[in-house]
Amino acid sequence: MRIAVMGTGAVGGYFGGMLAKAGHSVSFIARDRQAKAIAAGGLSIRSANWQCTLKVPQIHVSSDPRLLADVEGVMLCVKSTDTEDAALQMRAHLPKHCWVMSLQNGVDNPIRAQQVLDRLVIPAVVYVATAMPELGLIEHFGRGDLVIGPPSEAQRQLARDPNTITQELLAHIRDSFMASGIPVEVSDKVQQALWAKLLVNCTYNAISALAQVDYGTLAAHSAIQQTMHAVIEEVVAVSAAAGVNLDLAQAIQICEKIAQAMPKQLSSTAQDIARKKRSEIDHLNGFVVREGQRLSVATPVNQTLHALVKLIESEFSEA
Repeated sequence: MRIAVMGTGAVGGYFGGMLAKAGHSVSFIARDRQAKAIAAGGLSIRSANWQCTLKVPQIHVSSDPRLLADVEGVMLCVKSTDTEDAALQMRAHLPKHCWVMSLQNGVDNPIRAQQVLDRLVIPAVVYVATAMPELGLIEHFGRGDLVIGPPSEAQRQLARDPNTITQELLAHIRDSFMASGIPVEVSDKVQQALWAKLLVNCTYNAISALAQVDYGTLAAHSAIQQTMHAVIEEVVAVSAAAGVNLDLAQAIQICEKIAQAMPKQLSSTAQDIARKKRSEIDHLNGFVVREGQRLSVATPVNQTLHALVKLIESEFSEA
């Protein structure tokens, strides 16, 4: 496959790197400094049991979205705060029959991107622990699998042609990714999986960011566990009001397993705060707060966590 990665951070670099490592033609579109670093020294991925460096011309890299001109598919991997801007950059350069898949945190990125691109966007739920300690280097700590599925009913209602994302296309993506060492599940319950992932992000991201500690440390403190359970209860209530039912006991169990599977992981929000960068908190806990207000569901714990992270971000010079 000829694939492009729009947003070459820790997630885009990892999944794009895995595809390139397996022999696919991968074009990375990155911010200028990242693109120059990769062009000069390659894209390095360091995992527990393996590492590799992918260099030009084995991969293609640029900050210019014209690199999209002949690709079969695009993995949209930018921060949720940048979804519309990235889609605007992509819009004029996407081939007619190119598919776009959102590998982003949050629930509403596929429909937000679709509204700009005027084409259906495949929702994907990402399960991977990665970090980018320096330009051109991706560290992989655990997992690396995806759940993908058909666009939501809301997406289909907005689409001019609601049938462009077929089961055959999803199966083709799954098979190509799995042959590259990326486990992929195609599921009709991808919306439920998106909400479940949002629940995990809301549970860990803000608290990890505020305390600047890893998941294992959070899980070891009973008072923090109580706070995390309160976050979970609020997200489950909001998701139910939005028409997506999550089992509370199962949600708590899933969140507890995350700390066991990734005890040394700092949340992406924690990494952003440490670098004094604007985080995705508006699209995580903030999204739950807004949906709660829309659906008349109280979310005081999520509101507090969101407000505290925003207070820290208000001191940053970055807009």
